[in-house]
Amino acid sequence: MMSKTIQNIELKSRVALLSGTSMAATWYFIAKNIVTAPYAELAAVLPAIGFAALLPTVVMLRESKRAVRASRQPLSQRLEVLSKHVIVNVVDNKHCLAEVNEEFEKATGYTQEEVLGKPVSMIYFDNHARKDADEIRTGLMQGKTWQGETALRRKDGTLLLTHTTVIPLFNADGSWGGSISARTDMTRVNQLMAEQETVESLDELRDDIWIVDAESERFSYLNRAAMARFGWDIETYKEKSLGDLADGEAVQMIAEACRRLEDTGETLTHFQLTLLGVPFDASIKFLKVANKKNRFLIMLNDISARLEDESRKSEFISMVSHELRSPLTSIKGSMGLLLSKAAGDIPEKALALLEIAHRNADRLVLIINDILDLEKISAGQMEFDLQDVDLSELVEETNRANAMLRQRFALDIRLEGTDRPLHLQTDPNRVIQVLTNFLSNACKFSQPNSRIDIKVDDLGPDIRVAVRDEGPGIPAKDQHKIFERFADLENSDRTAKGGTGLGLSICKAIIEGLGGTIGFESQEGVGTTFFFILPKGHFARDAQETLMRVAS
Repeated sequence: MMSKTIQNIELKSRVALLSGTSMAATWYFIAKNIVTAPYAELAAVLPAIGFAALLPTVVMLRESKRAVRASRQPLSQRLEVLSKHVIVNVVDNKHCLAEVNEEFEKATGYTQEEVLGKPVSMIYFDNHARKDADEIRTGLMQGKTWQGETALRRKDGTLLLTHTTVIPLFNADGSWGGSISARTDMTRVNQLMAEQETVESLDELRDDIWIVDAESERFSYLNRAAMARFGWDIETYKEKSLGDLADGEAVQMIAEACRRLEDTGETLTHFQLTLLGVPFDASIKFLKVANKKNRFLIMLNDISARLEDESRKSEFISMVSHELRSPLTSIKGSMGLLLSKAAGDIPEKALALLEIAHRNADRLVLIINDILDLEKISAGQMEFDLQDVDLSELVEETNRANAMLRQRFALDIRLEGTDRPLHLQTDPNRVIQVLTNFLSNACKFSQPNSRIDIKVDDLGPDIRVAVRDEGPGIPAKDQHKIFERFADLENSDRTAKGGTGLGLSICKAIIEGLGGTIGFESQEGVGTTFFFILPKGHFARDAQETLMRVAS
């Protein structure tokens, strides 16, 4: 296009030159014949020279200006179009924003009044972005154009990721004048790429993944495993909602869990369910996104294999424990008879060895009983024999039954609050089991000649029983593990003190199964108090659900 413009200028210049020459010759001829001496020659020559020289010059200047205007017009139009679709800002030689376009205002949330004259660093996202800008500026001052990604901060503090071209600006004298930047918003593109990578990763998971719209309960995403389970493809599930699933009971559980999260403001919940005959661990995450539709991320983990494995292991442990308990009971009983000298006197050395064997037989029986109880809890099969009992009498009975412990550890055990009857409906054997565990632990961790208090409090509708010792206390960092199975505490020497690490977890299951609560208070160097609270009223609670929750 530029070459055509030059050709037009050259053509018109030749025409102007010929016209000027023709006009000069004509004037010279007329003037020579009209004007008389002595100025005839000057009057003819000077205007002729003017016509010959000035006319082509005037024509060339006019055409040149017209050509420049014509060449600038498309460029101006292109810059205007560019400015409507690209974020543009100009920075002066003091590194302040000198000019921004409307796209800049839309993308960043700042108005021109808020940014013009301000340091350009105010729109950098972080120190890393500022460091990059310093390096870019160094290159620009050397006349180098820069292209790449830049991280800007919107007015609301969020990230604006842009693909940027920065061109240096120089003044007429060659001094540094600043720069002009043209930017394309890449934030959404990067988000889409990240979402695509996430989807591809979710598709590879073995777990079933659902994403459900919170308002319509329609599926917006199912991974490959979930689609295979329902026999759907992408086009099919996009037309489906939770209500279209065949298993109504499971769907109701999921829908209620989702609505509960939305109502309470919580973000995560876990539970177990059976969907289409398959047991799952279900996790639901409430995805709350500003200015967008809220969604639920539902992950279902098939636990069929795990449950089968646990069932086989439980059956094996239960079988072994039962097979061991019968012979051990016979061995323990026989040794008890020998120790009572039912078979005659026994030499002192043999008696000492027999006592050691008897104590260890006791320990083995307790371990086996704990294991069997644990299996009952895991299977939700622990049964309670509810009776109307006097809790004060149960506490005194437990204290008498553990007299050997008091003597063995040389401890002073005192009762408080058992001087009057306290009636309630509960399982007496299970309560004694819990009390015995509390008392046994208190004795094991107490110093010789120290004191243990067993206190019973009437709380009106409830009764509280507490066992306090003067032992070393439970380290604060271990207290959260107290009721866990096989809890291993810092100051717990299981080898020396005995026990399986199951006792307190079993106690917790028993008390909660009886409708009560269990807890402890401890201070290092001072002692520990374990307690449980049971309701006085008629026990009408379904313990099965509680035991299943404790087991899980």
